[in-house]
Amino acid sequence: MKLVDLFPIGEKIVIGTHHFNADDIIRFARKFDPQPFHVDAEAAKNFVFGGLCASGWHTCSVWMRVFLNYIEAENAKALAAGDMPPRLGPSPGFTDLKWLKPVYAGDDVTYSLTAQNSRALKSRPGWLLHSSLAEGMNQKGEPVLQFVSIVLEQESDA
Repeated sequence: MKLVDLFPIGEKIVIGTHHFNADDIIRFARKFDPQPFHVDAEAAKNFVFGGLCASGWHTCSVWMRVFLNYIEAENAKALAAGDMPPRLGPSPGFTDLKWLKPVYAGDDVTYSLTAQNSRALKSRPGWLLHSSLAEGMNQKGEPVLQFVSIVLEQESDA
C-alpha cells in the first residue's frame, strides 16, 4: 500500500475534528505562545480578535495530532487485512502556511488533507515525495488554517 492509496490525488479526505476548549488553549499558549489573547479570556476581549483564541501553532499542532491518529488507524486496518502500510519517512517541511481566521474557545475544527502531487525522487531511488493541501475548517464552514504538507515515503519494494 502506498500513501496515494489512502489519499488519492485531488480527493479531499477528512482526517478528524478537534474541539478547542479554553483550558487547552491557555495551557498550550502558556508553554509556547503566551500572548494575552491566548492566555487570558478577559484581556483577550480588548485585543483585535475580541476573545480568547488559540495560537496558530496550536491549530497546526492539533492538525498533526489528528493526522497521526488517522494514519495510525489506517495502518492498523492495513495490517489487519494483511497489507503493508505506507512507509513514511521524514517530512522536508511545509510551505504556504496561512492562518485564515482565529480559532476561538468552543470552536470545533475539522481537518482534511488533499493530495496534490506524488513523484519519485531521482536523487533518492526508492523514495517518493508527496505534497498535499492541509486544511482546517471551523464549525461554520469557514477556513481557519491552510498549508502545503510535504512528506517522503519509502517504496515497499525498495
